[in-house]
Amino acid sequence: MKKPLPFASTGCCGPSRRVFLADAGMGFTGLALGSMLARDGIAASPALENWAPPDGKPHFAPKAKRVIWIFMLGGVSHIESFDPKPAITKYAGKTIAETPHKDVLTAPFVKENVQALEAGNTRHLRMNLFPLQVGYGKRGQSGIEVSDWWPHVGECVDDLSVIRSMWTTDNDHGAILQFHTGRHIFDGFLPTMGSWVHYGLGSLNDNLPQFMVLGERPGDCCGGAGAHGAGYLGPEHAAVPIDVDPENPLPFASPGPDVYQAEQKREFELLKRLNRLAGVEYPDDPKMRARIKSYELAFRMQTAVPEAMSFKEESEETKRLYGLDHEATQPFGEVCLAARRMSERGVRFVQVYHGTSANKWDAHKELKKSYTELSEKVDKPIAGLLKDLKQRGMLDETLVVWATEFGRTPGGEGASGRDHHPYGFSIWMAGGGVKGGHVHGATDELGFHAVENRHYVTDAHATVLHQLGIDPRKLEVPGRKRLEIDFGNPIKDILV
Repeated sequence: MKKPLPFASTGCCGPSRRVFLADAGMGFTGLALGSMLARDGIAASPALENWAPPDGKPHFAPKAKRVIWIFMLGGVSHIESFDPKPAITKYAGKTIAETPHKDVLTAPFVKENVQALEAGNTRHLRMNLFPLQVGYGKRGQSGIEVSDWWPHVGECVDDLSVIRSMWTTDNDHGAILQFHTGRHIFDGFLPTMGSWVHYGLGSLNDNLPQFMVLGERPGDCCGGAGAHGAGYLGPEHAAVPIDVDPENPLPFASPGPDVYQAEQKREFELLKRLNRLAGVEYPDDPKMRARIKSYELAFRMQTAVPEAMSFKEESEETKRLYGLDHEATQPFGEVCLAARRMSERGVRFVQVYHGTSANKWDAHKELKKSYTELSEKVDKPIAGLLKDLKQRGMLDETLVVWATEFGRTPGGEGASGRDHHPYGFSIWMAGGGVKGGHVHGATDELGFHAVENRHYVTDAHATVLHQLGIDPRKLEVPGRKRLEIDFGNPIKDILV
């Protein structure tokens, strides 16, 4: 039997009149749409045909609208930042086994990391304790002890909840990926913190992405773009990297010098037409709708991003607050100021990196020299961001997270540095419904293990999602079963 033409019937087996008219009008527009969708792999998702993504609404009343996630690449020493340990100076030159604290090597509460611990203990037994390389003091009315390398952030300590009891399992820089996905790098490239937020919540500004990355991004050896990727959620939920360059912040999306404004306008009209026609032809295909919206967003970003990255309207006082008036602090100060401007304009999740692909905070040697230089570059800009958000009334609805992949060993490596240390380290959060002037959790006297209120990295994820009004267990994807440890638990003690 001869197969009827697709427009030969208006009955139950044929297309509707509106679909026929849409098809008839598609012409080369239809070919263009098909080409773009095929290029982006939209056609290959049969398992999701009858599934709809989240509706963009929080699951319960949120305390925060947005997140600024600041990540120091390389593993900042917790004992020389936000968890000073004078005992390692007292027993400097001795091995841990020669101190009254030798029991830290066999602590029973590290059963989650037995294999890594056993491998690490051999090394730690040989290490002599390395004294603190900087002073520290009580800061703010809360009296929280903070290293002298962080004096400006120390001024803001009454707005911080310092979590001194984080732990992870990767003892190498794949921990960068693990901190953002909750899973070891050997598990592959899974959705990251920012991508879950992007996936679960709607946009606050249709001209800008919900998830953006600023600063010096990690190298491929450490998971690279996977640390701000989206894994199986799809590329539409991955971060958009932006260069903090007011002259050319979006080089990959520039139309080029030979493209006139009128030509761009015609391109955008084509995209709008594609969107209308696709809505008729494929009204129930969320993946297609999401991709077409991304094409439109790319066009709108060409205007919105340069405006957001321009600091011309900022006062000189604000620029000084971020350290833009000094050579050492200017680069990261511009990154932090850009983060505030992006957040102010409705970017839901801004991920900020410092340390470059060389993992500069990875102080295997010359810790004192490198940290003196590095902290000078970031301390004032980060404090400036906190102060600026607070004075603008934004901090209450902006959750700021400062983190790093792991800490550093109490023992010395060589004569001047410290090794990787995943068994206990510090992060902090501020704003967005988090208590200020608060310390949660603790490591032992040598800073070796998290011993009180221990938290695997996904507890930090769960805390952020909770403050945004998201229940991660309601963000399941067909065909993808998450492990229990993937979800984590909100750190309720630090929440208002």
